[in-house]
Amino acid sequence: MTRPGPARPETTGPGTTERQTTGSGAGRTGAAGLWAIAASLCCFLVTALLGPSAFQPAMDARFGEPPYSLDVHPSPYLVLGLVVVGVAAGSAGLGLCFLAVRRGWRVRAFPLVVAGLLTAVAFMFMPPVGSTDHLNYASYGRMAATGHDPYETRAVDLPKDPVAGAPEEWRSTPSVYGPIATGEQAVASWIGGGSVRLTVFVLSVFNVLAFAVTALILYRTARDEDRRLRTALLWTCNPLLLFHLISGAHNDVLAIAPMVAALTVFDACVLRGRWRMWGGALAAGALTGVGGAIKMPAALAGGGPAWALLRELWKGRRWQAAGGLVALAGGAAATAAAAYALAGPHALDQVREASNMVSFATPWHLLDRMLGRGSQRDVIKTGSLVLGIVLFLLLARGLPKDDPLAEHPGQIAERRMATAFVLAWLLAAPYVLPWYDGFGWALLALLPLSRIDWILLAHTAALSLAYLPARAPQRIGMPHDLSWLFTVVRPTVIPWTLLAVLAALAVQCLRPGRSPASAPRPPASAGSPG
Repeated sequence: MTRPGPARPETTGPGTTERQTTGSGAGRTGAAGLWAIAASLCCFLVTALLGPSAFQPAMDARFGEPPYSLDVHPSPYLVLGLVVVGVAAGSAGLGLCFLAVRRGWRVRAFPLVVAGLLTAVAFMFMPPVGSTDHLNYASYGRMAATGHDPYETRAVDLPKDPVAGAPEEWRSTPSVYGPIATGEQAVASWIGGGSVRLTVFVLSVFNVLAFAVTALILYRTARDEDRRLRTALLWTCNPLLLFHLISGAHNDVLAIAPMVAALTVFDACVLRGRWRMWGGALAAGALTGVGGAIKMPAALAGGGPAWALLRELWKGRRWQAAGGLVALAGGAAATAAAAYALAGPHALDQVREASNMVSFATPWHLLDRMLGRGSQRDVIKTGSLVLGIVLFLLLARGLPKDDPLAEHPGQIAERRMATAFVLAWLLAAPYVLPWYDGFGWALLALLPLSRIDWILLAHTAALSLAYLPARAPQRIGMPHDLSWLFTVVRPTVIPWTLLAVLAALAVQCLRPGRSPASAPRPPASAGSPG
């Protein structure tokens, strides 16, 4: 790929310079997008800095212990306004950047990556916002560290323990997380001791490390500067992900890191000879098993390498492909089996219980309410499975099929199918929360530009607005005049919005002619990369 001569740099946003541009229109659009992203992150940072509020549960205060914040007790109206503006600005900023990139706008990716990682570190030093899941993580870790089984023990069973008894919600529910996640929580509890605050800080450190590792993998495996910019926008500088995964301290990012690493290791080894293929498949399978032993949906990405090996089998490379399939499945099964064997088979009990849950903001809630809440969950589970299969087929058609930067022909197919599996789950599952979308964003960052980026952006933005905040309203003293957020927006407006998102996805993927995922690159004569 050849590039034209360098253009005169122009300032386009905080900390970046425009490297190449197709015109002032694209440059202004991209600059506006970056400023909107910066404004979004400022809103989220201020929300965390203000201290305990409707979005931030209070924790024990010990002098000098991180995380740190003010203690001004902001009104629910203020923090709600900050988060709504942050979600709106972040969504608009990403959309403007997507549009500008499509028109040929380019900036250096490295400053954006640095800015995103520094923002993640800043969030790490402030208490989590948005939900109370971090208190549950700390509780389960404390149980494990003190000799209790978190898969059988509940927070209500240890009400006098300063950490195990700290959760606000899910107090009667044992751990639903995988054994490796429980191990990480136990290590954090061992470091934090009897301090909820310090335990939560250690958990946040682990999350930021996993986020940074994922960012590094995505950046280092990108084949050119344009693709690095894409990974920065979709992952490292994505304000919605920074808010949910890092500021919210959700452990999904721990499962995303090995998931992305598995695909990268497989890419590096496939079609490099029989022994190297088998070794790469074994390592990819083991990493997939690690991700699945943290959060099960991470294992879905293993469908990508499996698909690539089946493709090789179909092309006639029988011994190599068959051995690779055995190594892939064996590595994943052995890793997951070892983890669950140490925890005990009862560690899956709550996972089975969780499979019957329907979250208020999904379209399935509309059907659940129509059928009589909780009475026909088997119908919903079957329907979600069927919908997931349909969405997988649509996404397999709609995601990019060509990548001029791919190292080998099977790479784009492997990444496309892994992304299709994960996105089909995200869009079809009866129980989904906004931070789950991190799985989809990480995999989309491995693919070229596509219209599916807009679909996931709409999905994440809608779910973000559904959970303002993701806490029980009776526990946070939410004013009565804001009750419509919980009674109208979350259970009605957002489910219908997500139905519209599904319809938009179907239309995009079924468009005749050119693949709906393709995004034409601007011609070289316009001043963009050729």
